[in-house]
Amino acid sequence: MKIGYLGPKATFTDIAVRAMFPNMKCYPYLTIPDCFDAVMKDDIDLAFVPMENALEGSVNITLDYLIHEVDLPIKGEVTAPIRQHLMVHPLNQSRLKEIECIYSHSHAIAQCYKFLHKEFNKVPCRNTTSTAAAAQYIKDHPEVLGAAIGNDLSAKEYGLSIVQHDIHDFKDNHTRFIVLSKKSFDLSSQQVAYKRDKTTLMVTLPSMDRSGVLHQVLSAFAWRNINLIKIESRPTKTGLGNYLFIIDIDRQLDEVLIPGAIAELEALDCKVKILGSYPCFQLK
Repeated sequence: MKIGYLGPKATFTDIAVRAMFPNMKCYPYLTIPDCFDAVMKDDIDLAFVPMENALEGSVNITLDYLIHEVDLPIKGEVTAPIRQHLMVHPLNQSRLKEIECIYSHSHAIAQCYKFLHKEFNKVPCRNTTSTAAAAQYIKDHPEVLGAAIGNDLSAKEYGLSIVQHDIHDFKDNHTRFIVLSKKSFDLSSQQVAYKRDKTTLMVTLPSMDRSGVLHQVLSAFAWRNINLIKIESRPTKTGLGNYLFIIDIDRQLDEVLIPGAIAELEALDCKVKILGSYPCFQLK
């Protein structure tokens, strides 16, 4: 099995994929869409990409590619703890007060807003494709008085010095990753703590707005005692104000309740697509 993940080496995705699949071949890709495309072209068997962060919410590029660009079912979910550190090139370790720019992925920067506002209020931040890409840039450009935000593995991988540990704004910082594939396989053999099963639906409301239609959608689940653990709207990209809904259900796809709810939604002229029914795991 070949697994593609958001690279380069030492991203948080790299850490999670190593923990989840320690005996498989893993290949880093520069962007999340690159991971999706590699699966579609059969260059890899699985794609392992970030889906949501506890502090910053959903990774929109993952959602949008999943909704609009590819037809790939979700096969599994992995939740991992996230610790953000500030790191610099060893040659600049004593020049922390002279830092001119801070580099990282946009989500990582947002997760450390309070720290950056307090300690580096007038220092600009620049987005990179990943936290590891930021660390790699600092390594390759010692002449730049810059710092990177990332994990301890990226500091080790790229020879950087951590000058401030745990700079994220809230302690309970986790990221949810999803596993995508065109192939069928069983994740239950992985030696990782199992949490629950989940089913994810994409629901598009009727093109003609009707009063109370969203209430009717939710009622289809409520009276069947189906627990919804997340509801998120995303633009349909067909016009301003047009949205679809991503719904996470706290149970595995069965033969009666969820199909019954889907049939009721379709009777309301909603379009429903099952994005996946899959096991969820928790990394320590």
